[in-house]
Amino acid sequence: MEDVNKLEAFQAKIDREEKIEPKDWMPADYRKHLIRQISQHAHSEVVGMQPEGQWISRAPSLRAKVVLLAKVQDEAGHGLYLYSAAESLSISRDELLEQLHTEKAKYSSIFNYPTLTWADMGAVGWLVDGAAIVNQVSLQRTSYGPYSRGMVRICKEESFHQRQGYEVISDMALGSPEQKQMAQDALNRMWWPSLMMFGPHDADSPNTGNATKWKIKRETNDELRQKFIDKTVQQAEVIGLTIPDPDLKWNEERGHYDFGKIDWSELKEVIHGCGPCNKQRLNHHRKAHEEGAWVREAANAYAQKQRDKKKVA
Repeated sequence: MEDVNKLEAFQAKIDREEKIEPKDWMPADYRKHLIRQISQHAHSEVVGMQPEGQWISRAPSLRAKVVLLAKVQDEAGHGLYLYSAAESLSISRDELLEQLHTEKAKYSSIFNYPTLTWADMGAVGWLVDGAAIVNQVSLQRTSYGPYSRGMVRICKEESFHQRQGYEVISDMALGSPEQKQMAQDALNRMWWPSLMMFGPHDADSPNTGNATKWKIKRETNDELRQKFIDKTVQQAEVIGLTIPDPDLKWNEERGHYDFGKIDWSELKEVIHGCGPCNKQRLNHHRKAHEEGAWVREAANAYAQKQRDKKKVA
């Protein structure tokens, strides 16, 4: 009876639009869902630095190099905000990374695709960060306080990333015929994986029910995907690029674009470790983590030394 009363009080607090904080009572499934979602988000930010990081030294101008470097640094910061939010749910950073390295935890499927040309840097910013913004704007109102507050800062920076990507892709689309072809090719390769970022259709998503009930998510996968498509199609038209979907058309009655079927078998393959770059991304992260062990050890030793000094004083 006590747990039933706690659960009712918990739901009532969410229904009143009050935030759940780390010290508040919460159902085990709520905590479990948050750890899965926030950690996946954090892993995505950090692993997502890899496909862009490899282009910093190859950026076509000093300005492009500086902007891309700033973006990658922002993503590192986003990962730290999110890991800290996850840690407030009584799970350690070491546990979170262990789950990533043993493939028990996932990160966004889009980062398992290669970035082959500079145009891909534009497509990643425009499409991938654009999709992230559509999803993350609503997460500013998520029911868990630390996650919500972290998303306010992250969304401000992600909007910059999307604009930077759109600038790159539009410059190429409006440039020489060869540059426009590179931009179109990047769009062709990134379009469908970007739509998969929102997850499976609502009917096939096992986590949608509780996520919306507990207001962890404010909009469903399909609602977010439709919002992204409606916005992005118009942006492509402005710069003369073609969305690679022959079934795409405006539906006057619905007030939205209809679009073709997504190849969910491809998403399943990538999620299960069979994407083009799955092994490369994880091996790189494991190697960097192992090689950085001495930095973490030195930082902890210094912190302990400072604490010891305070005790003596």
